[in-house]
Amino acid sequence: MTQGKTPKTTPRGAAVALLNAVLGEGLMLAEALHLPEFASLPPADRARAQRLALGVLRVLEPADKVLHPLMRKAPPLPVWNILRLAIVELSGGAAAHGVVNEAVGLARANRKTSHLAGLINAVLRQVPVGVALTSVQKLPRWLRQPLVHAYGREAVTAIEAVQAQTPPLDLTFRAGAETPEGDLLPTGSLRLADKGQVSTLPGYAAGGWWVQDAAAAMAVPLLGDITGQRVLDLCAAPGGKTMQLAAAGADVTAVDISGPRMARVAENLARTGLAATCITADALTWQPDQPFDAIVLDAPCSATGTIRRHPDLPFVKDGSEIEGLVTLQAALLDRALGWLKPGGRLVFVTCSLLPDEGEAQLTAALARHPGLTVQRPTLSGIAAEWITPDGALRLRPDYWADKGGMDGFFMACLKTP
Repeated sequence: MTQGKTPKTTPRGAAVALLNAVLGEGLMLAEALHLPEFASLPPADRARAQRLALGVLRVLEPADKVLHPLMRKAPPLPVWNILRLAIVELSGGAAAHGVVNEAVGLARANRKTSHLAGLINAVLRQVPVGVALTSVQKLPRWLRQPLVHAYGREAVTAIEAVQAQTPPLDLTFRAGAETPEGDLLPTGSLRLADKGQVSTLPGYAAGGWWVQDAAAAMAVPLLGDITGQRVLDLCAAPGGKTMQLAAAGADVTAVDISGPRMARVAENLARTGLAATCITADALTWQPDQPFDAIVLDAPCSATGTIRRHPDLPFVKDGSEIEGLVTLQAALLDRALGWLKPGGRLVFVTCSLLPDEGEAQLTAALARHPGLTVQRPTLSGIAAEWITPDGALRLRPDYWADKGGMDGFFMACLKTP
């Protein structure tokens, strides 16, 4: 380590700071990215710090199982997190000398942990390089229990196994666009196992593709042909579906309540050379000036289907927000249905695994709106068991497990009378 550079300014130091924020302060990882220990790093080091923190969160319990027998009592959380990071790196085959030395250095750099630097050294010297993390981290009880009830214990165990793995990167691309080397999935997304930095991938600057989980990319095609149609993307940020709609030839209006997130939509549209009318507004008060042929409502939800990409979520959320989200989803759905032309279609989407935010919402909506019908999905590449009895699409992380899984989603295409 060069003189004058403290351990805290390394990617490992920043990763520990991120873990302390998530596990100690209850911040989502995205909220912790403003920390000076992270923000001061160059882009490549920030990316590595984030990867390290995410890696620890995916296997926190298995790492703890390795550590517990090596200590008489639990150390303070910052020391725990230094040890957890070291265990995860050692399990991946990292050089023990570098891992142990920097772990000790991280402890020494902080007056609150410096007295435990010797403990860290003694513990890690007992851990072999390549130590196996054999167990799989379980979901918290507030989430696991309803999922077991909905899908069965075996399915939930399979979901947890997928969530323990680093997810691949999925791209949605336009025909003829330059793309990186990858595997074409049955539904048309391109999957990259060794992703690297997104902005350096072939074709990024040309704008012929964008990052979008393969499951998320299935929502827009549920609408069928939308060429020349007036389509609303409601709760649009970060804009993957907006770009899909525009690329399919629709006249797109994108609405989102967040100004900064809507700015990202505009940036993505500019890079890809696609057009949409972007509006920052609250969908509960905004009113369009004319009806739409079709609407995509990607409603705010618990995001429990995205844990493979956001493993911090189970450590920060406790399920207490779900009741309010369910009420909000229903209100948005009712409001959006009123903006459709007769015979218009609305795709209701949540990135949640919980039936309360999916199947139950559909049942309630059909009861509230006589004449509303569900259009069964006919997408190529989807399996029959993904389609619910009501004709919606229920996607789970354990689907395509051999390919790296997918995010969990509920999607239903509703047609008005």
